[in-house]
Amino acid sequence: MIPIAIGGFRNYNTCDRILKGEKIIIHGDGTSLWTNTHADDFAKGFVGLIGLTQAIGHSFHITSDEVLSWNMIYKILADSLGCELNAVHIASDFICSVEPEFTGTLLADKAESVIFDNSKIKTFVPGYQATISFAEGISRTLRWFDEHPEKKIIDSQVNARIENILKAYGSLQSLHGQ
Repeated sequence: MIPIAIGGFRNYNTCDRILKGEKIIIHGDGTSLWTNTHADDFAKGFVGLIGLTQAIGHSFHITSDEVLSWNMIYKILADSLGCELNAVHIASDFICSVEPEFTGTLLADKAESVIFDNSKIKTFVPGYQATISFAEGISRTLRWFDEHPEKKIIDSQVNARIENILKAYGSLQSLHGQ
């Protein structure tokens, strides 16, 4: 998966757009914080809990301690693709007013900074530490996509929604003389 807010996760749209030098959208000003965790790091914490009777009935955060802004996430993605980032920052409210299907993502879990406290998992699983940085993880993911080009799925409806948002935002900018 490509863990980004618009045009990622289940498809390759944002990577394809970056590779083509096309505009991509970063919600808001891109400064809110997010935590990405590689599956291998999550597995270390999860496996450490299996069979641990003291863990029964507890909830755990099993995440990386690396915290990145959305601007940094998109920049690292573009760098990993060997391309320049051609980003347009657009307010989440505006994006959702133009394309309401992004509301659940942008005005819910991605509306605020998300930083997790991993002290509990580290207490129950001594030695647990996420060691795969986002840069390393996304590089691995992109190599996997290169090895499986049939998985580089471009969702034309997602691209149409992105273009619709960019067009509406461009019209708004023109209206205000910017």
